[in-house]
Amino acid sequence: MAGEVVVDALPYIDQGYDEPGVREAAFAMVEEECRRYRPTKNYLEHLPPLNISAFETKIMHNEFERLQNRLPMETISMKRYELPPPPSGKLNELSAWTECVDNSKAQLEHQAVRILNLQLMTEYCCPAWQRYLQILQDMEKTASKQLAAVRQALQEVNWQRKSLQTKGGEELKNLESKWVTLVSHNYEIEQACVMAEEYIARVKQNPQLIDTQTLPSSDVEIGSKDVEIGL
Repeated sequence: MAGEVVVDALPYIDQGYDEPGVREAAFAMVEEECRRYRPTKNYLEHLPPLNISAFETKIMHNEFERLQNRLPMETISMKRYELPPPPSGKLNELSAWTECVDNSKAQLEHQAVRILNLQLMTEYCCPAWQRYLQILQDMEKTASKQLAAVRQALQEVNWQRKSLQTKGGEELKNLESKWVTLVSHNYEIEQACVMAEEYIARVKQNPQLIDTQTLPSSDVEIGSKDVEIGL
């Protein structure tokens, strides 16, 4: 029927895969089929168009544009970490000194925040890190259980395939043995028929052979009976 796949190979039963030239012949057949195959259907037409910029942020977008335009990367500005005095031309201006003082205050506040973060890290870092490691261990255990379940299911499929193929292989061997027996039986029948035809031909040429010669008997088993061919 259309759409059905006929499996004509039993990997667990068939022999000869390791013989020289078999692997190369299989690869040659695959390459030949790939060369002749022309897809007539788009197997991805049910999926939406691929949006490669779905996870791009504004910074990433700007960086990609910079790379595309072959522009150099902007250097990190360290100006806010500096405490420069007012320019030589503005040493007597109050606004220039006010800006320097504000910058100094911002630097001091930034350093105070860093110290506070270090104190918080010293107090809470170890418990938070331990909790993070515990979460990772739980995730690893869950993933390991899922992996074990998948491997078990895969193993069951392989055992089922092996069992079915072994059973099918034994049945094929029995059928092959019966076929050989029937072919041999048919050959014996054909030989007996040839002998009978030769005897009949000789009798037709010389009817006196009926009284002086009898047809050699050929016991051929047909079903459960022995048939003796003779006249």
